[in-house]
Amino acid sequence: VPERFRNMQLQEEFDTYDHDAHLFVKLQFLKKRSKIIEIVAAKDIIFALAHSGLCAAFSRVTNKRLSFLNLSPDEVIRSLFYNKNNDSLITVSVYASDHFSTLKCRTTPIEYIRRDQLDAGFPLFESESLKWPGFVEFDDVNGKVLTYSAQDGIYKVFDLKNYSFLYSIPDTNVQEIKISPGIMLLIYDRTPSYVPLKILSIEDGKPLKLFKHLLHRGKKIDFIEQFNEKLLVKQEDENLQILDVRSSELIEISIEKFMTPSAFIFLYENNLFLTFRNRTVAVWNFRGELVTSFEDHLLWHQDCSTNNIYITTDQDLIISYCKSDAAADDGTASSIGSINMSDIMTGKCIAKIAANDPALSIAPRKNGSPSIWSSIPEALEDVTALFYDEDRNEIYTGNSQGLVHVWSS
Repeated sequence: VPERFRNMQLQEEFDTYDHDAHLFVKLQFLKKRSKIIEIVAAKDIIFALAHSGLCAAFSRVTNKRLSFLNLSPDEVIRSLFYNKNNDSLITVSVYASDHFSTLKCRTTPIEYIRRDQLDAGFPLFESESLKWPGFVEFDDVNGKVLTYSAQDGIYKVFDLKNYSFLYSIPDTNVQEIKISPGIMLLIYDRTPSYVPLKILSIEDGKPLKLFKHLLHRGKKIDFIEQFNEKLLVKQEDENLQILDVRSSELIEISIEKFMTPSAFIFLYENNLFLTFRNRTVAVWNFRGELVTSFEDHLLWHQDCSTNNIYITTDQDLIISYCKSDAAADDGTASSIGSINMSDIMTGKCIAKIAANDPALSIAPRKNGSPSIWSSIPEALEDVTALFYDEDRNEIYTGNSQGLVHVWSS
C-alpha cells in the first residue's frame, strides 16, 4: 500500500442537516435530511451539497460548520464548481420565486467563506437568461465557461479567470457542443446520411475546420466525442469509429470489442480515455485498444455519476465507492461498500477502505468529546458522493443520511 493511504482512519463526521433550518430556509424540502450529491474541497474547507439543494461549508481547521451557502430562503443549489484560477467557489442555483426555471450563478472567494462573509460574493452571467433548456458549463481544462441561452438561441464563451465575455456562437441547427483542449466541436443536426461538424478555436471562436462525417442511414447516434484531433463516433449496433480529423485516417473497432458506455472520462495527461459501463471501468487508447481493465473496482452505483469517482490530477489513480467482496453474515449482498483506490495504468487495486479491515478504526478524540456518531460500517453504507483532497491527503465521503465522513491517516 502506498505510504499516503496507509493507516487511513475515520477522523471526523459532519452533518449537513440542521434542526434549526426552519429559521433560515422556507422551502419544506430544504428542512429534511437529504443525501449528499456532491462534495468539493479547497483550502481546508469542505463543501457538501445535499440533494435537497442545501449546501454546507465545514472547516477542517476548527472541524465546525462555517455556514450554509444558501443566501436566500428559497434558493436551491444545484451544483458547485471550485474555480482554482481565482480561488473561489461558484454555486449554480434555482429559486422557488420563478418556479426553479432559471439557473443563477454566483462566485464567492474562499477567503470570504472562511470568514462567513457570504455577501462578499457576486452574481455571474447576469446578462444571460439561463432558463431551461439553457445551461452553464465550466471548463477547467481551457479555463472557459460556456453558457447557452435557449430563448436568445445563443451560446457564449467567457473567461474563467475574470468572467469577461469572449465571443458568441449562434445556435442555428447546433445539436451539441463538445469541449476538448484548445478546441470546441460543434455538432449540427444530422441528415439521414451524414452529420455536419465544425471545429472552433476555444480562444477566439474562429473556425478551424468544417466537415461532414458519413453515417449509416436509419441508425441513431449513440455518441460523438472529440479528444484533441481524434473524433469518436458510435451509432446504434455499429462499430466505433475513431477518425483523425487532421490526417482523415479512420479506425473501426468492432461492436463485440467496444460496447456503448454510459460515460467517458478523457485522460488528457496520458492520451487515454476511461469508459464506464454496467459498473465496470476500462481504459482505452485512441487506436481502440483496451489498455487496462480493473481487477477489483466494481462500482457501487449503476448510473456512474462522476460525483462518486475521483481521478487524481496526475491521472494515475482512480478512487471510487465500490461493491465490496464481503457478503453479509446471512449470505445476502452487503449494503456496505468500500472505497477502492486503483492504479489507472495497471488496473491493480493498491489500497482500500473497507469495513472488514481489522486495522480500520475511528481515530481517538483529542478532547474526548464524541463528534463521530456513526460506526465504520455505517459510514461506509450507502455512500452517495466522494472527493479526494490531494493537498491534505484526505478522502471525504457523503451518504444518504446527509452525513460527511473524513478519512485520513
